[in-house]
Amino acid sequence: MSTPLTEKIKTLIRTNGPISVTDYFALCLADPEYGYYRTREPFGRHGDFITAPEISQLFGEMIGVFMVHAWQQHGTPTGVRLVEIGPGRGTMMTDMLRVIKRIAPRFFEDLHVHLVETSERLRGVQRITLEAFSTKISWHDSFEEVPEGFTLIAANELFDAIPIRQFIKTPTGFRERLVGLNAEDELGFAAGVATLDPQLLPSPLAGIPDGTIFELSPARQAVMLTLCERLRTFGGTALIIDYGHLVTGFGDTLQAIRHHDYDPPLENPGEADLTSHVDFEDLARIAVSMGVHLNGGLHQGDFLFGLGLAERATALAKDKEPTEQRLIAAAVDRLAGEGAGKMGELFKVIAVSSPALKLMPFRAVE
Repeated sequence: MSTPLTEKIKTLIRTNGPISVTDYFALCLADPEYGYYRTREPFGRHGDFITAPEISQLFGEMIGVFMVHAWQQHGTPTGVRLVEIGPGRGTMMTDMLRVIKRIAPRFFEDLHVHLVETSERLRGVQRITLEAFSTKISWHDSFEEVPEGFTLIAANELFDAIPIRQFIKTPTGFRERLVGLNAEDELGFAAGVATLDPQLLPSPLAGIPDGTIFELSPARQAVMLTLCERLRTFGGTALIIDYGHLVTGFGDTLQAIRHHDYDPPLENPGEADLTSHVDFEDLARIAVSMGVHLNGGLHQGDFLFGLGLAERATALAKDKEPTEQRLIAAAVDRLAGEGAGKMGELFKVIAVSSPALKLMPFRAVE
């Protein structure tokens, strides 16, 4: 049972030959006719996955607390552009703004929110979610459209949806992994001709078996460069939260999520969300090379607890029914706990700033 996008991709391969994993990834998510983000509502219990802001208001509130802290450390500037790239249903921004309004009214009155969202359908959802703050919000198709000025940026689960390239170890070096057609005329992986500069690989290389995968994402690097350039020009901080690893390594992390479960990546193109783990060391390297200050990385659990998650959860549970209290405790465990199905360890957090700032709850790195 193939999807309409499967047939489209097969035709493309028959006409032009195998395509790169990058192109496959981009088609699955953004094909104008059948792309995943173009055709469905991915978020929430009826979608294919649940993001942290949808689990509990506590997540967005902690991000709001962090933004207030960053604003204060920057010297309480006026005319703040508060930017979220890929705002989902608008849930996180709603929770952020509510807490900012409560604990830093002067900051709240002065800021303007800029949501970078390409999906007209999701913009409609965001307008409803953020109705109480409608006078403070502008929408943009790209980050470059955000007006000049001091900027605070939230990027939660942004980088995992940006396509990667994959290279596979062969007896003749690392070759680009492609998506082609196998003997049964179904989509399958194959090694291409393009090779990878060994200097881009983590060391040591000795003893790496054939078939080992290395992932690289020039597209993620480009987005990180753009964010850092913005901060360097106008000042500000960007907070980046995603699942991934703090140290560059080998491994195939390309995965598809469908109906809250893992799906083979080539099985249902256009009908499953395609992601891969984010290489935070690579993002950090770019930030440092651009001359912006790096705070991080932390596990999401340590980050949230460091900002007062436990205390806020206790306050939220006060005077609530036992059932409600149990739900709050379960949400804290899912957001910050360790182990299968929990986000506390798998998700990582870094912040980049210009000028250099020491931000809580990151430990100072000299």
